[in-house]
Amino acid sequence: MNITQLFDIANLFVLPFWALMILLPNWQVTRRIMESYLPFVILAGAYLYLFVSSITPENAQALSNPQLADIARFFADETAVATGWIHFLVMDLFVGRWIYWEGQKTGIWTFHSLAFCLFAGPLGLLSHIFTYWVSKRFFPHVETEATAIDQKAASSTST
Repeated sequence: MNITQLFDIANLFVLPFWALMILLPNWQVTRRIMESYLPFVILAGAYLYLFVSSITPENAQALSNPQLADIARFFADETAVATGWIHFLVMDLFVGRWIYWEGQKTGIWTFHSLAFCLFAGPLGLLSHIFTYWVSKRFFPHVETEATAIDQKAASSTST
């Protein structure tokens, strides 16, 4: 498998997880799938493979004391770019998963934050933090209702 194929596969690999979190957040299958760390292990394995493939002694030295020009030269290489992109995919999905679980736990709406996170991870995180603050300030009953629903569900499964 070449770098381009690995890049393409990694891009497609994350899409079902995003689709489930955004389009079917309350589906039991979504919850079960998003409990797993397996997607991160697979993506991190691809990242490790590319990372090891892209590091040369010169790159390692340049990255040990990063300067913008050195990093720009490093990312001129396709393997380095693919490594960086898979880094984004892993971290954005991880943050998206956190946003998803926070929404499940608190009852706060996450559709928009997850969509932002899919396309621009830090903006999704910022959106969720802002949504949380606004919800807590203007709609404090949302988190209370979500906690009550969770407690009721927990007590019904334990009996």
